[in-house]
Parts: sequence; structure tokens; C-alpha cells
Amino acid sequence: MNLLLLTVGPHLNTYSQANFAILSFLPYLQPGQHTVYVCTDHPQYYQHLAQEVQLLPVTQEQLTQWQGPHRFFWRIKIKAIEHLMSQAPDQPVVYVDSDVFLFQPPQAWWAQLQSGTAFMHQMEGQLSALKSKTEKKMWQQVQGMDFGAFQINSRHQMWNAGVVAVPAQQNLAAIALALRICDQMCAQQVTPRLIEQFALSVALQETYGLQEAKPWLAHYWGNKEEWNERIAQFFLAARLEGCTVAQEVVRLQLFDFTSLALVSRNKRTRARLLHVVDRLFPLKAQVFIEK
Repeated sequence: MNLLLLTVGPHLNTYSQANFAILSFLPYLQPGQHTVYVCTDHPQYYQHLAQEVQLLPVTQEQLTQWQGPHRFFWRIKIKAIEHLMSQAPDQPVVYVDSDVFLFQPPQAWWAQLQSGTAFMHQMEGQLSALKSKTEKKMWQQVQGMDFGAFQINSRHQMWNAGVVAVPAQQNLAAIALALRICDQMCAQQVTPRLIEQFALSVALQETYGLQEAKPWLAHYWGNKEEWNERIAQFFLAARLEGCTVAQEVVRLQLFDFTSLALVSRNKRTRARLLHVVDRLFPLKAQVFIEK
């Protein structure tokens, strides 16, 4: 099994999250059976894990190419998965977003993956029944879209793409289908926010069927502020104490994963309100160093 993360751009929190995610997997990875790959334009942020990961450096030119003819940024997620599959087509690929971590022993999950079951993080519902404005608009735009062997219909579900686990059996065919769905939706100017997520959802449903990875993997997309602070504290303490990677793995196994919410909508609303207040009432009494 190959584990894949994709981290691009200037935000340090992304790389801190990814290092944390990798540490959560390390106790369960067997040399010769599992490999961690990181596709990134900032390989310098993985020096501490140099013995644990294989880097797949990407240039800005390559990232632009991966966005495709319609310059859809998140198409790069599908291309990164395809890139790794093309190098090791006989291995299942588990892609995880940086804000995901493993909190349960994964052997039962990996056994299902090896036998041909695909996984995404969580089933969000049939697109035709979802309630947000974006999802309603998207359903109106994609229903009946024809892909030869099938048409988009009310049975197609939206799955959260924080985790995308693809068995080896039909991996390249599945990811080629995801790219075709993504590109056709872009060409028809479907509302873009969830395109890559729905493309992967449909492609894996049609190729394999899908199960949830949620029993093993946590995705804190809805409370990143608190998790980023806790992860920063974890790594700061580890650096100040000179911990090795092995020592960090032990510390992480003692980490209380249940103490922070994965989704905290009230805190997101509060953060937005505070941002408005700060913009309306900017700080005035500021003192800087004088040279």
C-alpha cells in the first residue's frame, strides 16, 4: 500500500498538519509493504522525516499543467494520485488531505482495500438530496450528464474527499474516469467548489463501490484553528526537547485525539465575526522597533 499526501503553496500550517498525519501512520507501516509519498513544491519541510518518506517534487509549471485546460486548481489532487499510480500500478493508493490523521489500527481497513474495496472519508448523501445552495445548483447542472456507460442520476452520492483509497485492481481506469468526469464538468461550467470531490465519488462508485474510511481516519476540516494550535504545540515541544522521529511517534500514540472537536461551526461563525470587528475597528496603538 502506498500512502500519498499532496502539499503545495506557502502556508506553513499545511506542512505541520502533513507531518502530524504521517507520524500517525508510522507505527503501522511495514518496510517493503508500505511507502509514504509526499507530492510537494516545498520538499524542505520534510527534512525531519527524510528517512520515512519518498518525496515527489513538483514544479509550478507541472502544477499548472495538472490544472488542465480549464485551469481548475483541485484537479491537481486527481493528477497527483494518477502520478503515483503510474509509478506503482500494482499497489493500492491511500491519498489523505493534510488535515487527516489515523486514530485506529488500520489492518482491517487495509485488508478490505487489498481485496478490492474503495474508500473515501465519509458519505455525505445523494447529490440530488443535499441541501446547500452549492449542492442544489450542482445537481441541476450535472443530472443526466452522459459518460457512455452511465449517466449522472439520483443514485450518485457525494463523498468527502479528505481520504481517497483506491485498490490496485482497476486503479488507472478509475482515476482516468475521475479525470474525464472532472474535465467534462469544467467544460460545462459546473459550479467548481466540489467538482473534484464529486468526480472521484462517481468514478469510484462506478468502478468499485465505496465504503467509509471514517472509522479509522479523522478529518478536522471544520475546526482547523484549534487543531493547528494543538499540532503546533506538539511539534514545538518536540523540537525544544530534541525528540527523534521515533520519540515523536511514541508521543503521538499518547495524544488525546478526543479532546478537540473535528467540526465546530460555532467557532467558525465566531471567527468570521471577529474578523469583521477587526476590520471595522483596527488596532491604532502599535509600537515598532526604531532603527
